[in-house]
Amino acid sequence: MVFSRRYLPVILAALASWIVTGCATNRSETANPQIPIPASTAQLRPGDSLTISLQGIPDASTNAVQIDDQGLISLPYIGTLQAAGASTAELSQRIRETYVAKAIYTALDVSVSVTERYVYVGGEVQRPGRIIWTPDLTAGKAVQAAGGFSLYARENAVSLVRDNHAYTIDIKLAQSQPSQDPRLMPGDSLQVPRSPF
Repeated sequence: MVFSRRYLPVILAALASWIVTGCATNRSETANPQIPIPASTAQLRPGDSLTISLQGIPDASTNAVQIDDQGLISLPYIGTLQAAGASTAELSQRIRETYVAKAIYTALDVSVSVTERYVYVGGEVQRPGRIIWTPDLTAGKAVQAAGGFSLYARENAVSLVRDNHAYTIDIKLAQSQPSQDPRLMPGDSLQVPRSPF
C-alpha cells in the first residue's frame, strides 16, 4: 500500500500526459488540410495535351501537342512558344500573332482546345503514373485509378503537391469521410510514401 501511494502522483502524471497526447493525436487526425483551389482551371499547365487547328491558309493543319515541363509547345515554322499560364483564347491569339509577325501567313484562324489534362500518382501504388484529370477527381479516386495502395503504403501520409506547395493527406480518412477527400486540379501530384514497418 505504501508503494502505491508513493508512486501514485507519478503514475497519475504519466496517465494524464498519455491522455492529453492521445486526445491531441486524435484531434489532428480528424481533418485533412484545406488546400487552396486556383481561381480558374482555364490556365494551361505543363502536361496538358492540346489540339491546335490552323485554318484559312493554303496548308491547313491540325496539330496535337503537349505542353512540356518548361511550359512550351512547338509548332511548324515558328518553333517553340510559351503556353503554360495562358488560357486557350490567349494562346490562340499568341499563335496567330507569331505566324503573322514572322511573315509566314498574312491571316489565319487558330483554334486551341484541351484534349487531356493529367494528375500524377507515384510511390507505393500498384500502377504509378499519370491519370487523366476530370472535374470530379479526388485524391482517393486517383489512388484507386492507380490500382490502389501497395502492401507497404503509408496511407495516412500521402503528399499532395500543388503549385509548388506540399500538403499531407490521410487517404484512409478521405475514403471513410468523403468531405475530407480533396478535389484534385490538373497538374497535381500525389506521392505515396513507404511505411517504415
